[in-house]
Order: sequence, then C-alpha cells, then structure tokens
Amino acid sequence: MSTHAQLEAVLGYKFLQPELLRLALTHPSMTHEVGESEHNQRLEFLGDAVLQLCLTRELYDRFTDADEGSLTKGRARMVNQSSLAERALHLNLGEYLIMSRGEEANGGRQRPSILADAFEAVIGAVYLDGGQDCAFSTILKQFQPQLDDMNQLPKVENPKGALQEYLQANSAEAPRYEVISATGPDHDRDFECGVWHGGRELARGTGKSKKLAEVAAATAALERLRNS
Repeated sequence: MSTHAQLEAVLGYKFLQPELLRLALTHPSMTHEVGESEHNQRLEFLGDAVLQLCLTRELYDRFTDADEGSLTKGRARMVNQSSLAERALHLNLGEYLIMSRGEEANGGRQRPSILADAFEAVIGAVYLDGGQDCAFSTILKQFQPQLDDMNQLPKVENPKGALQEYLQANSAEAPRYEVISATGPDHDRDFECGVWHGGRELARGTGKSKKLAEVAAATAALERLRNS
C-alpha cells in the first residue's frame, strides 16, 4: 500500500485525481526553497468554507431550538486550530506533508497551525475531486466523535462585552484595545493585543487574528479584575 493509499484509507476517501491530494499536502515553504509553483493555501481557503458549511448544516439540523449565537459557538468549538490540528494528527498528516527542509527542521510537521491548514486543504481537495456529498461525508466521519459528545451547545459568552459592562459600572470610559505585535509569515500570523482603561494596562492576550487576541486580552483582564 502506497503512502497516499494509507492516508486515503484513514480518510475514507480515494482520490480520482491524486494530484489534488499532493497539492493539498504541499506547504507554502516549497515555493521559497525549491521554487514549487503551487502550494495548498488556495485549497485551504476552499476547505475552510466547505467545513463551515457542512458543520453549520449538521448543527442546524441537530439543535433545532438553538439560536445563532449558540450555533456559532458550537461550530467554533470544532472549526478552530486546535480541533483541526487534532483531526490532522488522527490522519497522521504531518508524515505526508511536502515542505522545505528549513520548515521541517523548525518543527513544521508538528506545528498545529500547519497541521490545521493541511487538514482544511485536504477537505478542499476532496470537494474538488468528488463534489459536495463526498466532502460532507468525509467531514462528518472525521468529526463524528466530537458531534456524538456534543449533547448541548455551549452557552454564548462575550468577554469584550462583559469587560466593558464591568468597567462601566464605575466609569463611562470604554476599554481600549491596541495591537502590540504581529509576528510570523503572512500565512501564519500571531497577534498580541493589550487592553487599557483609565490610562492603565489591564492585560494582554494572543491569537491568530486581531479579534482573537482582543478576546483573549479581555478574558485575562476580567479574570484579573474579578480576582483582585
């Protein structure tokens, strides 16, 4: 059994166009080191949309009384970097990735962001190769354990709103958020944000987007204020 055949067996889908699977496994670092003309970022973009649609529909059908906020939070629990990287580890995707020697030497085969991106790219490749039904079937197979464990949707929480409400009990001034740093390549950015109030820094948070970093900062500030 070939390497890709092993991956297809675990994935539960056999590609009609094997070149799509190879493209899904090709990390952007290959364009810099060996001049590879194509990589998996476009497939990652497509796969993200397919994942969102599939899991949105599944949650919509399962939780008929849930509102939009709860459905969004339930979906986010599955479609986040940690969860997608876990799915990639289940498929042992790191072993199959095609990446530069420099990226591999820096631990690229185990990096959660790279694994999550590769998983999305593989889903995008399945969608192009076999269509929506095949893609949805593959996704639901991969997420079946999480779906089975989700007896109810998580409650909606809004750390930024909660922090503003907490602070404005004693002041009309709203908290102010500011990006402190943005590091890493364009395809794998890390943001650090701080939140200030009354001229004082309350806390900092990090995330893969400015929004996520702000939420992390608000969460940390709330915990610090409530414990002080």
